[in-house]
Amino acid sequence: MKILFLGDVMGRAGRRAITENLSRLREAWKLDFVVVNGENATSGAGLSGAHAKLLLEAGVDCLTLGDHAFDQKDMLQFIEQEPRVIRPLNFSKSAPGKGARLFTSKSGRKVLVAQALGQVFMKRPFDDPFSAIDPVLKMHPLGGMAQAVIVDMHCEATSEKMAMGHFCDGRASLVVGTHTHVPTADAMVLAGGTAYLTDAGMCGDYNSVIGMDKAEPLRRFITGMPRERFTPANGEATLSGVYIETDDRTGRATKVAMVRNGGLLQAAAP
Repeated sequence: MKILFLGDVMGRAGRRAITENLSRLREAWKLDFVVVNGENATSGAGLSGAHAKLLLEAGVDCLTLGDHAFDQKDMLQFIEQEPRVIRPLNFSKSAPGKGARLFTSKSGRKVLVAQALGQVFMKRPFDDPFSAIDPVLKMHPLGGMAQAVIVDMHCEATSEKMAMGHFCDGRASLVVGTHTHVPTADAMVLAGGTAYLTDAGMCGDYNSVIGMDKAEPLRRFITGMPRERFTPANGEATLSGVYIETDDRTGRATKVAMVRNGGLLQAAAP
């Protein structure tokens, strides 16, 4: 299978980058399945139902969320109606929606997508992500019920993301980090056949401070005083993420490549 995962969609610029480019990339790269983290797509904080529909109509097969999963209140109802949106497994026991789901790709192959929130340096405490993801992987063995397994590890600490990669090695096709909006350069296939990238980066305007217009973050860093709300930067966006190819029989990754398309960051096509 050929799978594309794109990092946190940031505001209008990120949405525009998806709607204007994804269909072209799906065709050019012959993609079987596309996962996008959409948790900052609406004004940089959460994902609204309307913007979820926009991204799904643009060719996204599954949208993941994160710690801002329900910042847009209509997502509380929307996620129950739209199975293509998943929230973190360990967000809250009372949270609506699902933290993992088995999808059928357009080619008929089964793809499991799961997401977990980390604990290190996060603003609020969440349940243990490792004990949350373990039973899901046991229930959907790679190369059996699921021909590909994608794990979105949404957290701050690179060490926690790396630990999750090794914890899932041989049981997932891809473990990819999200949340920091800064892409890393460590794409690799681990010893057990799991593709790994510490952070996919963001789909947004990189002429910014992690996707926000520079003026207010700079003011706060320099003076320690807020004046305005943060607003997403709205220049040309870069699509940032990771591309993998998997063996249909085993589900293990055979190729991994970072994706940087458009905007300030560019990389060769997979």
